[in-house]
Amino acid sequence: MSTVPASAPSANLTSVPSASPQAAVVHKRRVIFWFLAAIVIIHLTVPLAFLPYTFVWWGILALLIGNFIFGSIGINLGFHRMLTHTAAKFPRPLERLWVLCGVCSMEGSPLWWVCTHRMHHQHSDEEGDPHSPQDDFYWGHMGWIYTADPRRNSLDTYAKYVPDLMSDKFLRWLHRGEKWLWVWAAHVVLLTAIGFGLGFAFFSTTADAVQFGVQWFLWVVIVRTVYVWHITWLVNSASHRWGYRSYGTNDGSRNNWFVALLTNGEGWHNNHHATPRACSQGHRWWEIDLTYTFVRALQKVGLAWDVVPVKVPKHIREADASDQGLKPPATSGDPVRGSEES
Repeated sequence: MSTVPASAPSANLTSVPSASPQAAVVHKRRVIFWFLAAIVIIHLTVPLAFLPYTFVWWGILALLIGNFIFGSIGINLGFHRMLTHTAAKFPRPLERLWVLCGVCSMEGSPLWWVCTHRMHHQHSDEEGDPHSPQDDFYWGHMGWIYTADPRRNSLDTYAKYVPDLMSDKFLRWLHRGEKWLWVWAAHVVLLTAIGFGLGFAFFSTTADAVQFGVQWFLWVVIVRTVYVWHITWLVNSASHRWGYRSYGTNDGSRNNWFVALLTNGEGWHNNHHATPRACSQGHRWWEIDLTYTFVRALQKVGLAWDVVPVKVPKHIREADASDQGLKPPATSGDPVRGSEES
């Protein structure tokens, strides 16, 4: 899974150039200082939410709700399962809404995010993987985020990895000129205004109203943003280092129950690498995937269709299960769609 861009191309993506193979090249790491500064500043704001003036228990509930809306629906479903892997289809207004929720998590433009994640699948834990944690956990967790990668600053790379999305005018609009950042900023202003509005509507004194507004801003915007960042990054880092393997994939992916709990299902990462197109990432009864549960609920009322089932190739399904004393899930073999892996 991917997150905030360190250096995304601002070139016009109206036309799709001919794709050219991108070799796995090790580039000298160059820090994007303005972005690193933004990450640091937002992180330094988080402790303010735990001061006596600003800490509130309802903030925890607001954080969990915000994570489900912007993290699970926006990133897990919108950016990852819908855009990257076409695991399910939805009415166009809902597709746009999922994308906007993902943008409001400040994890980059959808085109950049999908491009990065498809590169990860093609080169997972090998040379060319944008964020493998095998040699350097911190790099896989967040070091890569504020480090420039020339490959992802090239139209040829986008033409190779996201040709199916580059024809979408809405996604191109968000990408060009970093307009996704303006959308993120607008959502911050809107949520902050809602918080202060609620404060003045329900509290009789200005001091109490302002205190509520500040509490709302810190928990609903700042803490939630940083929380979604780190649980997203844990899929890239912890779920490629620790956990159990149900399938013999050619990478270090693991099913990590702790990450799965935090991300509402994304931590069943070995399952995902075994069958990337499957909408459900929980393959056993205890592997709870609330993001998939949400999709199933939409499917029941006709708002989701073409939900891709779990189909793992037999050689992958059986390779690691015997070593761990686990019985592989009974799924039928089905090759993964090529555009996911390239």
